[in-house]
Amino acid sequence: MIDNLEYNTEREHLIIPEYGRHMQKMINYAKSLESKEERNKVAKGIIAVMGNMQPHLRDVPDFQHKLWDQMFIMSNFELDADSPYPIPTKEIYEERPEPLKYPQNFPKYRFYGNNIKTMIDVANTWEDGELKEALTYTIANHMKKCFLNWNKDTVEDAVIYDHLYELSGGKINLKNSEEDLSDSTSLMRSKTKFSGNTNSSKKTYQKKSNSNNRQRKRY
Repeated sequence: MIDNLEYNTEREHLIIPEYGRHMQKMINYAKSLESKEERNKVAKGIIAVMGNMQPHLRDVPDFQHKLWDQMFIMSNFELDADSPYPIPTKEIYEERPEPLKYPQNFPKYRFYGNNIKTMIDVANTWEDGELKEALTYTIANHMKKCFLNWNKDTVEDAVIYDHLYELSGGKINLKNSEEDLSDSTSLMRSKTKFSGNTNSSKKTYQKKSNSNNRQRKRY
């Protein structure tokens, strides 16, 4: 009895362990059949069993394609059977994907973000006029808000104008502007208001809980 025991360390490596060892043995059996007609019949039965393991997906066309590909992968691409889909090859399976191209942006002032630089580039393409002026001041106010998120202290408008001039390549110059940007308090007001509501709700909850405790009967 002991001599017939089969240990995992001595068993065949499972290519897709999620399907289990019995499924791997079924595919190995299909590979050993001499008649292609029998291999096709057994292959369809294997696909049916694989689909039953996930019944909510077995009738989806894309999922059927995936099952057939997985069966050939589990056979180490050695199963000679007909498939309703293109049969994958070992070369395609082992081919390394091309590396994804990520945008490599290294802005000097990272606290503004990449979107600010994109907005500034768009503003540079606009013709001078009221629309460009409105966009420019909108960008400047957003830059000031981003700066305050990074640095909780106040910031002078002149600092924002200098940064805007630098990021625009000298094309947007508000250094001599007589118009002021939004006040720092108003830019951060929404955040303060939200936190204040949270504190007030906590106090209300505490008052209610305390009143409930006083009304509770003690025995």
